[in-house]
Amino acid sequence: MTETLIIFSRYPEPGKTKTRMIPALGAEGAAELQRQMTEHMLTIAKKYKSFRNVSIEVHFAGGNGELMLEWLGNKTEYIPQVSGDLGHKMHLAFDRSFKLGNQRVVTIGIDCPDINQEILENAFNSLQKQDLVLGPAKDGGYYLIGLNQTLPQLFQNIDWGTEKVLNQTKYIAQQLNLSIHFLPTLSDVDLPQDLTIWQKYSNPIN
Repeated sequence: MTETLIIFSRYPEPGKTKTRMIPALGAEGAAELQRQMTEHMLTIAKKYKSFRNVSIEVHFAGGNGELMLEWLGNKTEYIPQVSGDLGHKMHLAFDRSFKLGNQRVVTIGIDCPDINQEILENAFNSLQKQDLVLGPAKDGGYYLIGLNQTLPQLFQNIDWGTEKVLNQTKYIAQQLNLSIHFLPTLSDVDLPQDLTIWQKYSNPIN
């Protein structure tokens, strides 16, 4: 059984990451938040890998492979994100993984710190019976998507970054007659008012 967990992240360069947090944290603080949240999610993923044989890939924007290696170490595969919108990036990430022979692939970002090993286990197990797994976010998007085959339609004609993402994705899935498993609804940390969600996991940013 070949399973892969893909983590989408960004190299923590000030002014280019977590930009909606800059009014509250400044450019350096926003980059530090990106760094901490990425490290937190990778720690969760590695703990999960210790009892389930999943591959872990970090698909990154900004920086380069050498900087990612220096930052996060050599026990993870680092893959540059392609250009285009989020849907195009995710579609090609899934497509690449399935072409490598994976049977179940789950993709997450680093913005939802409440993702834990139980959530990941629920996601991978559900893909043994369901076509699609979605982790709804309280803002109307999703924090996790899992598939057991390439389905490019799920990533087309979506208003990325809006509250419509989850409903649009569900509608497309219904048109494709896909069976869907929904995970618990969780919150992303995108805006200054969301920082309270992160506090229980964090080191001081400033």
